[in-house]
Amino acid sequence: MQSRHYLFPVIAVLIWAVNTIVSKLAVGVIDPAAISFYRWLLAGVLLACAFGRPVWRQRAAIRPYLGKLFVLGMLGMVMYQCLAYVAAQTTSATNMGILASMMPLMAVGLSVLLLGEAATVGAVAGGLVSLAGLAYLLSHGEPAALLAKGVALGDGMMLLACLSYAAYGVLLKRWKIPLTNWHSLLIQVWCAVPVLLVYYLLRSAPPVTLGGLPLVLFAGIPASIVAPFLWMHGLARLGPSRATTLMNLLPVFTVLIAIVFLGETVHGYDLIGGAVTLLGVIMAQTLKRPLRRTIA
Repeated sequence: MQSRHYLFPVIAVLIWAVNTIVSKLAVGVIDPAAISFYRWLLAGVLLACAFGRPVWRQRAAIRPYLGKLFVLGMLGMVMYQCLAYVAAQTTSATNMGILASMMPLMAVGLSVLLLGEAATVGAVAGGLVSLAGLAYLLSHGEPAALLAKGVALGDGMMLLACLSYAAYGVLLKRWKIPLTNWHSLLIQVWCAVPVLLVYYLLRSAPPVTLGGLPLVLFAGIPASIVAPFLWMHGLARLGPSRATTLMNLLPVFTVLIAIVFLGETVHGYDLIGGAVTLLGVIMAQTLKRPLRRTIA
């Protein structure tokens, strides 16, 4: 019975991997500002239809938390999505998937800084290993070149996007807002939509064409509603530790889909850098012994 519950988060991760491919397919078809706005507008309308009434009835209890919900909306729906769509203009889906695997490790680091959690052996050792893997990946197998050329723009944007989403997860844990996941998500989305509308208008982005419509529909429904539902179901049944480990499948799924559907070529530095990066993330998730006790 328990093995059945693994299917839900695995499908969620698969949907998010496909959504990374959608970000790449959107290049030249729909402006990043347009897909960001219309995606969350669609998701917001659907969520409002399902949960609008109970949220409205709780408006007095929700009001004190609006500031925090607004910050979460900016991090999770505005900054992460906009940066990821812009990053897709100049980096590969393969790189985006591998860089996204860094989010759990970033969350561990931010938890130490923002939540006062004790640093662990895995966090420190895994962080160093992942940084080495990223250096090898982003430099195309020549880490010394990073000192001369720096990180490519698209890769840097994706790293910032991942850092934003890691901060989103950490603050969500720290603030413990007394709302159900769906009610919280609904308010966050509607905090983000007006900001995304301003971004869309300032960019003077063209409207969605027939070619861009399927991309918006996938991003707005499976990636924004179906995948979170499946993920929350798996989280409730398996617990955070087991479910979070399944996020390590994200770069694997993304790379495989990018090869098959985008025709991307995977180089040796992608495999080596990606594997080392993922190894560091797994170390951070599994080696939980506090660092201070080890030093003492």
